[in-house]
Amino acid sequence: MPILGSIIKKAYTLRNVPFEMKSNTASHKQNQIEELEKLLKKAQFTAFGEHYGFSKILASKNIIEEFRKTIPIHDYKSMYKRWWYRALNGEPYVSWPAKVKYFALSSGTSEASSKYIPVTADMLRSIKKTSIRQLVSTVKFDFPESFYEKGMLMIGGSTHLQFNGTYYEGDLSGITAGNIPFWFQHFYKPGRRISKTADWSTKLEEMVKKAPNWDIGVIVGVPAWVQILLEKIIEKHKLNNIHDIWPNLRVYVHSGVSFKPYVKRFEKLFGKEVMYQESYLASEGYIAYQNNPTSEGMELVTDNGLFYEFVPFNDENFDYLGNIKKSPQSFTIGEVEENKEYALLISSNSGAWRYLLGDTVKFINKTRCEIIITGRTKFFLSVCGEHLSQENMNRAIELLQEDLGIEINEFTVHAFKYGSLFAHRWYLGTREKIDNEKAAGLIDNHLKNLNDDYRVERMEAVKDVEVIAIPENAFHEYMKEKGKEGSANKFPRVLKNGRIDEWEDFLNSHKYI
Repeated sequence: MPILGSIIKKAYTLRNVPFEMKSNTASHKQNQIEELEKLLKKAQFTAFGEHYGFSKILASKNIIEEFRKTIPIHDYKSMYKRWWYRALNGEPYVSWPAKVKYFALSSGTSEASSKYIPVTADMLRSIKKTSIRQLVSTVKFDFPESFYEKGMLMIGGSTHLQFNGTYYEGDLSGITAGNIPFWFQHFYKPGRRISKTADWSTKLEEMVKKAPNWDIGVIVGVPAWVQILLEKIIEKHKLNNIHDIWPNLRVYVHSGVSFKPYVKRFEKLFGKEVMYQESYLASEGYIAYQNNPTSEGMELVTDNGLFYEFVPFNDENFDYLGNIKKSPQSFTIGEVEENKEYALLISSNSGAWRYLLGDTVKFINKTRCEIIITGRTKFFLSVCGEHLSQENMNRAIELLQEDLGIEINEFTVHAFKYGSLFAHRWYLGTREKIDNEKAAGLIDNHLKNLNDDYRVERMEAVKDVEVIAIPENAFHEYMKEKGKEGSANKFPRVLKNGRIDEWEDFLNSHKYI
């Protein structure tokens, strides 16, 4: 009998009860009011808090309204230029009390330059708390007691952080892995030694070599890199599927990109049914995780160091490049509507204030505060009003896979001039041969059905749709050349500006096209 597993499962069950009792709209609204008050009180004597009069906001009759009226919306550039650079230089009490010890280098898409996001002690505590909640939520899935004794393989950045004499810097996954609770060390894989490895290829080889020594129940990581790891393990150890070596694998926790394009490939890598669970851990905080076994949405964490606002993602609030306009309208959790797209603002216990995260979300269940990520404010396609979101693109590729009976794990798209009008060019990463012209027609038809704006613009301004099929490995090689291999790095689904030429030059120079 798995005694340890029995104890852990009972503890998780007891811990899960109070969380479930709070999961309704009224409690989420109240949580958010209380969180904003806590954030303002703690930061009122920082340079930021004194500059914007947090004490005055706290004394007002309507704190949320006064907060929105007083504090301007910030993106990374404005927050860094005015405030965070001071914390980076070692100054304490800039936008959050105390001195910032860690800065997360955002890894995001391959075209984003490095951003230094402050990671405070309070934020690390919040991430730990939410991580434990996500672990505790597994009791809803009725796993056997033995499951709770198995290892958890977390594929993230290196825990070996760079220190410049003032602060440590590295990937957030590396920072958090280096600060995991002592009681979790027994379950954590690949372990401290391998986790310190900075080079992805070396880390990959070490994990493949050590795989037979582990009994894994949960895998956590970005789909593209997890897929590569599992394929290499299967190849190296001559397996039929990954369950030959990890028979107790039950859960895969993914994040960062839509998992739908990867489902077919992962089903071939697994020999048993595996539950897919999505989480939303950004460099700025742990925002949401899948808490309901029957829903595809993730439940926002509303009582753990984050205050949210939602800006309707439309032409009134954003320009055609995805830049937010002055004085946009924002809503709180109690004011949003289901099935409308919003850009996410956060105020956090890491010293972010009305900070534009860059992600767009949609509420699919307002009662349970469940969201799905629909894309990025900068990575949608709308050169002439077609308003294609990543959600549209992911669905079109998913339908294309069904139409042709193939796997397309990677793709990207960009617009280009077509005479006096425009066209779209899709690059599809696949291991199979496809008819480019046929694929273009299918994608085009699916998008017309999914998006009314696109259908209209296809008759007016978007005069052609092209598809170029390339080896799936081309995407991985490009990421490697950019120094963005492994960890939480993702290839951008939409290319814009100079990145288009950079990508196409790479494909030509490596003879992929």
